[in-house]
Amino acid sequence: MTRTFSRPIKRVVVKIGSSVIAGDKLKARSAQLRSLALKDSRRLRSLVGQMIALNARGIEVILVSSGAIVLGMGELGLKKRPSDLASLQALAAVGQAVLMKTYSDLFKKAKSKCAQILLTWDDFDSRERYNNASNTLKAILAHGVIPIINENDTISTDEIKFGDNDKLSALVSGLVHADLLILLSDVEGLYKKQDGKIEYFSEVKEINASIKGIAGGSANKNISKGGMSAKLDAIKIATHANIPCVIANGASDQVLTRVVDGEEIGTLFLIKNDKALTRYRVALLRKRK
Repeated sequence: MTRTFSRPIKRVVVKIGSSVIAGDKLKARSAQLRSLALKDSRRLRSLVGQMIALNARGIEVILVSSGAIVLGMGELGLKKRPSDLASLQALAAVGQAVLMKTYSDLFKKAKSKCAQILLTWDDFDSRERYNNASNTLKAILAHGVIPIINENDTISTDEIKFGDNDKLSALVSGLVHADLLILLSDVEGLYKKQDGKIEYFSEVKEINASIKGIAGGSANKNISKGGMSAKLDAIKIATHANIPCVIANGASDQVLTRVVDGEEIGTLFLIKNDKALTRYRVALLRKRK
């Protein structure tokens, strides 16, 4: 069966995390080897190739990518993710350079180009900065270049951090007026366990208390910060801004092109047609779940 989206998909935001990029290798090895696994990931090469293929079809792609802190840990030989802000910012500063070089090399090998964009809360809280970020991204896309976005961890303070890249991807989707947000996970989509069996949701119309009760946190907090609960919080923002979302397994073959083409993989979250949330408010996003 195939899905029919509410409008043609001309612009898509893709969010990928460290666990998606390198899979089980990230969970089983030391921080230094996790860093090498991420940089050498076949999955990352495949995802880059899929984004380039979509771009060649006239579908603009914006990537929100995690991985900087994990790479920073690997570069500095740390085995455990620190908890204090200054250490995390230092790791992000080291790892972001490695992350972008990894992406740049992959895009260059595929005869394509990428660009780095680092955003903070102020870029969404200030109308002037919001419009400037939007115009910059439009100019990058007009050149056929794929923007790679991350939070500017090196200068964000604890009070204004987005909290996770899932939420950042939802904000970016609104910023660029995306037609679809794809959150790549290490599971097939939203699921529940019942009587020892796993049941996946093909479609979710509303994120209510029952759906929220199914979600959990990150399975490996030494690698990532989010988890399904964080994804649902982000999806609630995006769907209320008239942007449909899909959670899918980043390890699935040609996952991005299959989702965009309407193949029924992963979980589709339907839009809410609520324009009240198309302009994001500080009170909404600072709310900690």
